[in-house]
Amino acid sequence: MGSVSAYADQVAQHLRELGISPTYGIDRRLPLCEEPEEVVLVGLDIFGRARHLAAPAAAGWSAMRDAATADAVGLLLVSAFRTLDYQRAIIDRKLQQGAPIDEILRANAAPGYSEHHTGRAVDIATRGCPPLTEAFETTAAFAWLTTHASRFGFVMSFPRDNPHGLVYEPWHWVYRDS
Repeated sequence: MGSVSAYADQVAQHLRELGISPTYGIDRRLPLCEEPEEVVLVGLDIFGRARHLAAPAAAGWSAMRDAATADAVGLLLVSAFRTLDYQRAIIDRKLQQGAPIDEILRANAAPGYSEHHTGRAVDIATRGCPPLTEAFETTAAFAWLTTHASRFGFVMSFPRDNPHGLVYEPWHWVYRDS
């Protein structure tokens, strides 16, 4: 990725351009999330796009998905690794649709602060449930993840009333084992 300083400078530039406070990370208690040196292909997402993760997270995701399948639970990939620029494009698109930045930042972390940048985060869906909705918490997939995900190194990052000012995301899980 390059130096931490250069990455932090890129993040600061995105924040300035988007009108986001330079203290966003401190205010939201979110660490700067750097991109990994390398990511590996983990398959296609529900939209048919190639998705990647850092190698340890990829191994954890594969093992977790296979274990869920063995238990007759389907885990589908919605999102995985995102670059700084990809995260910026998500926010730019929402701004162009007329959403205010404060509203966007309740649903999406600012560029540089998304766990997706680390290559260790996955957004998960399952058949019969609209992706990226709270309805996911009512599925067998969520119940399975709640019971088993930690065995594979995954934890849910944004529970209800989390201290980061982000909405409850029962679909968002991050790999924390090294």
